[in-house]
Amino acid sequence: MSTETDSYYLPAPSYWPIIGSIGLFITLFGFASALPGTSDGAMGDMTMVYVGLAIVAVMLFGWFGQVIGESESGKYNAQVDTSFRMGMVWFIFSEVMFFAAFFGVLLYTRQLAVPWLSGEGNNAMTNALLWKGYAGGWPTNGPGSVGGHFEPMSPFGIPLWNTIILLSSGLTVTWAHWGLKNGRRGQLIAGLFLTVALGSLFVSLQAVEYMHAYSEMGLKLNSGIYGSTFFMLTGFHGLHVSIGVIMLLVMLVRAIKGHFTAKNHFAFEAAAWYWHFVDVVWLGLFIFVYWLA
Repeated sequence: MSTETDSYYLPAPSYWPIIGSIGLFITLFGFASALPGTSDGAMGDMTMVYVGLAIVAVMLFGWFGQVIGESESGKYNAQVDTSFRMGMVWFIFSEVMFFAAFFGVLLYTRQLAVPWLSGEGNNAMTNALLWKGYAGGWPTNGPGSVGGHFEPMSPFGIPLWNTIILLSSGLTVTWAHWGLKNGRRGQLIAGLFLTVALGSLFVSLQAVEYMHAYSEMGLKLNSGIYGSTFFMLTGFHGLHVSIGVIMLLVMLVRAIKGHFTAKNHFAFEAAAWYWHFVDVVWLGLFIFVYWLA
């Protein structure tokens, strides 16, 4: 048992990290082995991928369950809380850099690469040597119209509704936080439930958007530079929303079970920080990927 006067907390040795490493290795090795290598371009056997993902899932349930049990039993002190917060801050910072790289690709492509290839400014020789006759402009699938004809995605319709949904979910998770800090568990549970529901609705609508893009707009991952950047940015964001929904769902279950107090609820705060990060990234996506396309 740790107390506030303890200077340092040392957790017991854990086997969960090595299990997670094994699961990730099997997943990536299986995916690499299943990559298309024949003329039909079909994926190979994905069994190893599923086995690896199952091992990772077991690791997550086991490791997080152990941490939750230690927290609820009072083993953690202020030093542990500070280390958790620092870890989450650095994790979110790494995620910011992850998306910054993709936004950087979008910026470089739109502002530099496409104008250079189209011969704008003093780049007439670049156009003549690399791809003569390419007119550029955005959105584009690049020289040679890679992937065929496509329609760019409009900011209205599903993207606008998803923006409203995700911003509303930021309000509901904040409302839940207020309830927790003021000892209103009913408000905490209701706010988390609404946030999970809104996040799930966002992911569902994005799936509908993708199906519409593929079947009716000709917009695919291989539709040149526009298609690849569009699906990479929105796809990875959708993955992060899905992860955030899972995190908040766990917080909802814990809240129903009576976990968290007004002074001890870092796990909830970490999930809320992550969700607000997802909200901010989506605003950037909506502006630069949809609105300014």
